Amino acid sequence: METSGGTIGGIQASLSGRYAYALFELARDAKTLATVESSLAAVGAALAESAEFKALTQSPLVARGDAARAVAAIATTLKLDRTTASFLGVLAENRRLGQLGAIIRDFRRLAAAHRGETTAQVTSAHPLTSDQVEALKQQLRQRIGRDVAVDLSVDPSLLGGLVVRVGSQMIDSSIRTRLNSLAHAMKG
Repeated sequence: METSGGTIGGIQASLSGRYAYALFELARDAKTLATVESSLAAVGAALAESAEFKALTQSPLVARGDAARAVAAIATTLKLDRTTASFLGVLAENRRLGQLGAIIRDFRRLAAAHRGETTAQVTSAHPLTSDQVEALKQQLRQRIGRDVAVDLSVDPSLLGGLVVRVGSQMIDSSIRTRLNSLAHAMKG
C-alpha cells in the first residue's frame, strides 16, 4: 500500500476519499496525524450523538455561510485542532458536509495504513464499551498477526453479536444471521 501519491486501497476513487486523502496529507506533512485523528473522532461522536449536527451536515437548505459559521462554532465547542477546524470550513463552503461520515471513515483507514495497521469494520447491535473494543482488537490481532484498528458502527437489526469485516474476510456472529440460518434449516 502506498501512502504518498497514488491511491491507497482505492480510497481516492471516491469523493470522500479524495477529501480524506487531502486532509491526511496535510496532517502527515505537519506531523499532526494523531491530533487530527483525535479531532475527527470527536466530530464523529458528535455526528452520532447530536441530531442537530447531523441535520446540519445533511440539509441542502442550509446556506454555505450559515454552515461555515455553524461548523466554526462546533469546532470551538469540541476544541478541534486548527487543521480539522479549517477542513470543516472547507467542507461547508464546498457543500460537502454530507460526506463527513465517509471522510472520517476514510481518514481512519489512511491513518491506520500509515501506522501499518489493518482496519476492521465492526458492526454491533449495541455500542461497545472500551473494554470490549480492546478485547476485540486483541482477538483480531491474534487471528491476523498484526495490529488492527476498528471502525465501529451500530445496527440494532443485528439483535446481538457482531459482524466483522477485515478486507474481503467477514466474520458474522450476529443473532439475526443465526436466526435466519435456523429458519432456513427448519424449512428444509
